[in-house]
This record gives sequence, C-alpha cells and structure tokens, in this order.
Amino acid sequence: MGDLISTHLDEAKREVITARTGELMGEFGRLYEQQYAVALFNKMRFDIEGGGGPQNQLLHSKVPLKNKSIFSGALFQYLEENKKWRNRFLFIPDSYNINYYENKQAHDRGLHPKGTINCAGYRVLTSMEEYLELLNMSLPGVKAKVGSSPFLKCATQFPLILWHPYARHYCFCVVTEKEQQKWNAVFQDCVRHTNNGLPEDCKVQTPAFTDAVRLYRQVHGHYGTWDMMCGMPPQILASLVMETLLPEMRDLITPKLKGKMHERQRNWMLISDAVYGLVQSQTQAQYEAVVQSCEAGRPPLETTIRTDMDQIITSKEHVTSKIRALVLPKAEKLLKVSIQPYIGSILEALMEPTSRGFFEVRDLFFRELVDMSKNLLNDGNKEKLGEHMEKISMLAFHPVKMQSCYEKVETLSLEGLQQRFDVSSPSVFAQRAQILMREQMDDAVYTFEQLLHQSLEGQEREDLCKTIQRCQDRVIKKFDYDSSTVRKKFFREALLQIFIPYMLKQLSPSCSAELPRFQELIFEDFSRFILVENIFEEVVLHTVMKDIMMAVKEAAVQRRHNLYRDSIVLTNSDPNLHLLGENPPIDWAEEYGGGLEEVDGERAGDPEAQKRRRMKQVVSMIQIEGNASVLPNESCLEVPSVDHIPEEETEVRSDASLSQKSEKQVPNGTKEDVNKNAVDEKPPTNRSVLKEEESTTERSLQGTESKSAIDCAIQEIEKAVQEEEHEVRTQKTAESTSKEETAAKEVKPTSNCEEGARLNPADTNKDATSSTEKPSDSPVREVEAVTPSDHQENDITESTQDSHMENPIAPSQHDDNGFQSPINEAAEEEHQAGKEECNDSETGEDTGKGESAHMDHQ
Repeated sequence: MGDLISTHLDEAKREVITARTGELMGEFGRLYEQQYAVALFNKMRFDIEGGGGPQNQLLHSKVPLKNKSIFSGALFQYLEENKKWRNRFLFIPDSYNINYYENKQAHDRGLHPKGTINCAGYRVLTSMEEYLELLNMSLPGVKAKVGSSPFLKCATQFPLILWHPYARHYCFCVVTEKEQQKWNAVFQDCVRHTNNGLPEDCKVQTPAFTDAVRLYRQVHGHYGTWDMMCGMPPQILASLVMETLLPEMRDLITPKLKGKMHERQRNWMLISDAVYGLVQSQTQAQYEAVVQSCEAGRPPLETTIRTDMDQIITSKEHVTSKIRALVLPKAEKLLKVSIQPYIGSILEALMEPTSRGFFEVRDLFFRELVDMSKNLLNDGNKEKLGEHMEKISMLAFHPVKMQSCYEKVETLSLEGLQQRFDVSSPSVFAQRAQILMREQMDDAVYTFEQLLHQSLEGQEREDLCKTIQRCQDRVIKKFDYDSSTVRKKFFREALLQIFIPYMLKQLSPSCSAELPRFQELIFEDFSRFILVENIFEEVVLHTVMKDIMMAVKEAAVQRRHNLYRDSIVLTNSDPNLHLLGENPPIDWAEEYGGGLEEVDGERAGDPEAQKRRRMKQVVSMIQIEGNASVLPNESCLEVPSVDHIPEEETEVRSDASLSQKSEKQVPNGTKEDVNKNAVDEKPPTNRSVLKEEESTTERSLQGTESKSAIDCAIQEIEKAVQEEEHEVRTQKTAESTSKEETAAKEVKPTSNCEEGARLNPADTNKDATSSTEKPSDSPVREVEAVTPSDHQENDITESTQDSHMENPIAPSQHDDNGFQSPINEAAEEEHQAGKEECNDSETGEDTGKGESAHMDHQ
C-alpha cells in the first residue's frame, strides 16, 4: 500500500495539495477574524442585556459518563494491508472513539490500541449492496458489470461497514443478526456523538467558526445545509478542502490506475484516504494558528467593546434601518410567493416524526421506572435499589435501548422540498433531533436521581415504591414542559436553516452590489464589530422569523403534538430542585451497593488498573449463540482466494488463549447450558458415555467445527445409551419384591422419547415446540421449563453491567419484574401433564394402582 501511495502522490501532487489547502485556509482565516470580533461583541452584549425565554425545569448533569465506557466486544475486521480478516477486540470509551486491539488481553494489560476510529462524517452500512453502490459512485464513469465479483467478500452474512466520502473505510463482520443490530446501534451512536463536535457552550469560537464556513461556501455559490458540517473544526475544514480538491486529484490520478474495476476503486479509496489525512494535518495546524492569533488579540477588543458599547449599538441600529429599507420590499415579496405557502407543510413534516421520538423517550423513561418499582416490591433493599439505579443512570447513553427512540426520527422526509430549498439531506435535522432527545433523557434521569436521593433520607422500605412513584410523576411533568420548549426551538431553527439560505441565494444578486456603500456609515473604530454582510442576513432572518413564530404558535395552540403554548412560561417554579443541581453526581453502586471488586492479575496499587476496574460499561457484552463463537485470534477461513492465512502470533491453544476462551461470554439459558445441567443430574450409569460424548464433541470443535461430525458422534452416543437403557429395563422387570420396585422407580432412567433432546447439545436451533411434544420427567425438562425463551435470553436491549463482572448464565423462573411469567406457568402445567402421560405409558400397572388408591382416598 505504501508503494501505491508514493507512486500516485508524488512530490508535485503533494505541492498541489498544500497549495489548495493554503489558499482555502487563507481566505477562511480572514473570514474567521472578522466573525470572531462580531461574535465577541454579540456575546458581551448578551451578557449585559440578558436573554429572555423560559427556564428549563429539568436539571442538567455535568459529567454523566465519568468512569464509564460505552461498549466492548470481539468481531471480525478486514485488514487492507494484507486483504485478510482477523478477530479483533473493540473498546469504545466515553469519547466515542472506537479503539481496536489485537485481543482482549492487550486491552486489559493497558497496551496501546492497534488503531483508533474517529466516526465524524461516517455512515454505518449493514449490507454489501449499499456499500458497493456508494463505491461505484466514487469514480464517475467507471461502473461495475452486472455479476462481477467485488474485491471484498464478507466473512459472514452480517457485515458492518463504516463508510466515509474521503477517509478510509472500515469493514467488520459479526456472527449473528442480533450482534449486528447491537453493533449497528453502537456505531450509529458513535457517529451521532462525534458529528456533534462543536461545543455549544463556547459562545465566541463556535459561532465565529460556523459563520466563517457558511460565508466561505456562499462566496463560492454553495447555499443551504451541508452534510459534512460534522466533527471538530480541523475535520470540517479538511472536508471543505476536499470538496474542490478531490475532483481535481481524481482527474489527475484515476487515468493512471491499472487493474480491474474493483481494484481501481479500492486503490482510489486508499489514495483518497491519504490525501484526506494530509489535508487534515495541514488544516489543523493552520486553524490552531488562526485561533491563537484571535485569542491573543481578544483583551483589547473586550476593552473597546466595554468602553463603547452604547455607541456601537446605536451605530449598528442606524445602519440596520438603512439596509432594511433596501431589502425589506424585495424580501417580503419573495416571502409571500415562495416561502409562506410551504411553511405549514414543512413544519408538519418536521413535527410528526420528532414528536413521536420524544414520546418514545418519555415512554422508555416511564417503563424503566415501572420495571424498577415492580422488581423492588419483592426485594426492596438498598443494594437492589443501587443496582437498578446504576443501570437507569446510564439510560440516555445506552445506544440499544435508545434505538427505538432514534428510529422514530429516521422517518423524517422532506421529499419534494429538497430541490426547491436546496436541502442536501434530512439527515442533518434527524441527527440534531436525536441529540436533543438524548439530552432530554439524560436531564430527566439526572433530575430523578437527585429527587429520589433526597427523598430516601430517613425513608423506610415500605415507602420506597411510593417515593419512586412521586418522584417519577414530578419528573415526567417537567419533562413534558421541557420537551415542548426544546421541540419548538428545534422547529424554529430547522425552518430557518431551510428558508434563510434560499432567500439569501435569491436576494444576493440584486442586493450585494449596493451593500458596500453602507460601510461608509460605520465609524472606523466600530467597523470590526459591525459588518454589512451580517446585518443583511439579520434583516432577512427577521423578515421570515415572524411567519415561522406564528406557524409554531398555531401548532402549539392546536395541541396536536402535545406542545405548550408560549403564554405558559414557568420561571423559577421549583427553586429547591435547582439547588440540588449543585450537588455532586450520585454513585449508586458505591453508596448503596458493595465496594470496588478486585480483578485477578491486577496490582492493588496500580492506578491504571484501578481506573479500569472502576470503569462501568453502559452496554453489556454480546452473548454468542451456540457454536457460533470462534477461538481467540483465529482468522476467518471463509474468505475466498486465500489458501493460508498466517497468524500474527503463532502460539496456538496456549494457556493465555485458553484463559481468554474461558472469559468469552456465553448466552443465557442456551441449550448447551441446559444439557450441561442435565448431565450433572443423570444417573451414574451414563458417566462413561457422557465422557465419551464430551471428548468427541471437543475433538470435533478443535477440528473443522462442522455440524455433520458432531451429529454423527451424537447418533453413536444415542445408540449406546439406548442399548444401556434397554439392559436396565430388563433387570428391572426381573426383580420381584415391592421394595426393589420402589427403589427402581426412584432411579428410573428417562424414556426414549426425550433422549434425542437430552443428548443432542449441538442442535441449538431446534424449535422449542418440538421438544414439548414428547414430555417426560427428565431433569432436562425441569431446567428448560424455567429457562427464558430465545428472544428473552438474546434480547439486544440488555441492561448496563460491568464488562468484567458479568454473569452469563443466570436462568430464573421469574421474569425481570419479579413476578411469575405466564409463559413459565404454562410451561410448568405442560410439564406436569407430560410427566403424567409418560408415567402412564411406561408403568401402566403402577398407574392403575395409583388410581385405585386415589378412588379409595376419595
């Protein structure tokens, strides 16, 4: 790959890249310096005059993910360097960057990751067809032939691909569909979080940067929303450079690419990633230099603003009135003809999916608290409360549980309006709504935590559920009000993002030529804080803002989407609650549960080991089903055109790998675990057969792990067990005394009707209903009757657990809420009926005696 990059990116092309980047950063730097002074003035004016609007009713947590990680697990990764698949361990910390390691031991020992993925600007794909379609678009004019084989074939049928228009692509594969769903939710959350990279609490640098980028694109004729306005400033600037640089480099390089079509696409992808990395390194250095220069000149600007604040405001209002007289007639005409007829339909298209998403957030919060209350009815001690609250505290950052909320907004569609108003994609608005939904959930959970913690002081166990109910009702009322405020603000901002660029594009040709003459009305000392371009945009904004506010107000009056009217303003309605917001975050595990657990092999005085031990994982580890798991460090053998894949570490079946295999998670309640429990309860006569079964299964798994070999071994075992059972029955019938008959009944072996279910551990895909058609009194049936169903044990919405302390095998007769499950009750009744039928078929004489004795008793 190094030869490919060095061949096509020679010194001349690198100079072209540096020159194009320098040109853009020079123009951007000039715009940023202008907007920095304007943003500083607006910020200081806002601080002095203050801002109106309602106050939030929910509290806001400061550091919600402290000592937390999002997710970790193992999957297959495709390596571009050697075109092979490897089993990798992925760890996602609170920064939402994806770190991938050689294996889990490398992460546990604190080694550096083999690579880190920053997901800003990426898209998550779950099908090779979609990926190949995007790949074909990377080289215009070069299309794949129908039926041609791609350069990449997935190791399994469940791919996960991180696609970027400029940067490197990352291809992963998992074994099951439920794994794919969980990883997809996690990756989507990583993209969503890293795209929202500009800090909103920075009132000077953030608006200066966004306005500078917007003005730069408008100068070059690009109005409207921009999909690549995501990530940190150096990444956004690199994408801005690549918008114009990439077509130029493609025209220079692609004619020289050799090989088949897919090979050329792959090579171009690698070259594009190298160009993007080079551009990003240059934009980062130059952006930091511009920011430092502006920050160094900030003190004298602040002094001037404080001294001449009134004069600056008066001068700006005078210039604004002159520009309004020029722009207003044209803007009102455009507004009446091209904007007003579409405000209602666009607002409705935004409100419907967004409101459904916020309703789902409310319902999810309510359901989690109700489940906790039910579970605490039977066992309401403080330890259990601490366990439940530790999980609920991370509810907003649980990608899998929040996925149902996020999916409601994914249906947002602006079809028919995108071309008219130059809206690149509705994903910009959907992603913003999802960020707001997560913030609202986090605020609701944090407020509930503070209220519950305050109410629990001096409370007894009998009042626990009532206390939870009171806090829950109180928080939901505040959530309803805050969600209404947040949604109305989101609708106004979204409509402005749609209409303002369109209006500027229509009005600029006729107004831009006359704007420079208004600069003469501004004093030279104030010219850094008053720019006619910004005043022109403000006038256009105020022109359309009145109609947008009226449309949102009418929607609130109709109450179609549970919006409060603007007249309902709650200010300082709960001052005692806001005092709780100053308290430190609550560590429920430390205060109500046990202390820190020790981890084997870690030194007690090692601060890094203690940090890893304290770190809780928001999403629990993935549970691998049946025999689908693979050995650690094994590569996939299903990749075509690869005769032998050498391992990067030659040690095979070593003590370390065996210990890693023992640490791998096992799905709850799988049939393998059920059969293991049944084996422990079987009569001693089958010990030798069971040992033979285990050794045969282990040998087959160490080999090709094919199902056919396992099935053959099991058939031989079943035959041997049937012969042994036949001998036992023959001996039983020869015994004559009643004492020996009673003893034989107590140790009576299982019937032939259930031996297939008991002695077939490899058949993990057998339908549960087929096993219940032939009931018996085997211990296997007793275990299966209380084991959760398939979709319960493999549910992807698992609660928050410590990744190192997870118990993978926990079959229970009760469901999560602490009450008897109707499914389990039906299973027990069916089990009892099965026992009676099996007893009737095998011991008819004994059954008759039992019936006669029962009649005598009646």
